[in-house]
Amino acid sequence: MLGFASPWLFCLLPLPLLVFWLSKDKSKLAVASLKIPFFDVLLPYLKQQDKKNQSIWQPSMIWLSMIWLLLIIASARPVYIGDPITSPSIAHNIMLAIDISGSMDIDDMHIQGHPASRLQAIKAVANQFIQARQGDRLGLIVFGSQAYLLTPMSYDRNIVRHMLDDATVGLAGPMTAVGDAIGLAVKKLQVLPNDSRVLILLTDGVSNSGSLDPNVATRLAKDHHVKIYTIGFGADKVGVPTVFGTEYVNPSADLDETTLRRIASETGGLYFRATNVSDLAQVYQAINQLEPVHAKQPYRPEQELYALPLGLALLLSCYLAWRRSGLTLAWRRQPGQNPSSEEIR
Repeated sequence: MLGFASPWLFCLLPLPLLVFWLSKDKSKLAVASLKIPFFDVLLPYLKQQDKKNQSIWQPSMIWLSMIWLLLIIASARPVYIGDPITSPSIAHNIMLAIDISGSMDIDDMHIQGHPASRLQAIKAVANQFIQARQGDRLGLIVFGSQAYLLTPMSYDRNIVRHMLDDATVGLAGPMTAVGDAIGLAVKKLQVLPNDSRVLILLTDGVSNSGSLDPNVATRLAKDHHVKIYTIGFGADKVGVPTVFGTEYVNPSADLDETTLRRIASETGGLYFRATNVSDLAQVYQAINQLEPVHAKQPYRPEQELYALPLGLALLLSCYLAWRRSGLTLAWRRQPGQNPSSEEIR
């Protein structure tokens, strides 16, 4: 639809009439007189000149009024307001670091009543989290004895999901290099805006491999404004059948919760403990609330149209100037219109 940025300027439309009215009243106060002995001789020519002037000025007033109207319209800044468009949301930059060491193959999880490994449970829940992060940049790091970048930071969530689905236990080695995973994440996140750098690190054990100490990596993350959410994953009690009956063991006895809490605390994040698929889903839901996806705000694009009436006013001004000059020259060149000196005598 059409609109005006400064519609109050239309109040200036009657300004020329006001100026004309004021100047006309003043002209009545000053009356000048000149005695001409041959006025009767000049009278026919003066009347004829009056008619010529009227033939020039009467149409000109219409053109001048149109020019003034166009100038007021241009000054009011007409704009074309388009249909609502959804603006891109403010993106978070979230790196997922997932442990795929040998212990992630332990079948202490259940998905829809069926036994499942820890990595299978992570894939089922993390894929839902990835799908919900519309508008965010996501990346994927997997780590075992070493840390590897599977997916660089990207808006393409499907690639991240597919790469996670293809990850297998032991692909990065049987041990756990938490420090290397943090260091690699910081390296990839440091080139992005520092107010939206997030690392979600999930592991089920203790850091026992890698070249970078977790404490050093944590300080590095803090210096580069990377917020780390840590997740300790794995069941805390599993029944194992023995000759003496069912014996309950803790398959997450090696989980270093102290280090994971310190990593999260020093970087401004939080530590979560998930012992089953339901807990893990709640953890990712809590992170979604802590790092919410910004709602996209619709806006209407505006296109300035003042150049159109302004250009038209300029063209009409040029045409009016040419028309007036042409008519004046034509009137002056007509023979027999001016009284001769003998007639005046």
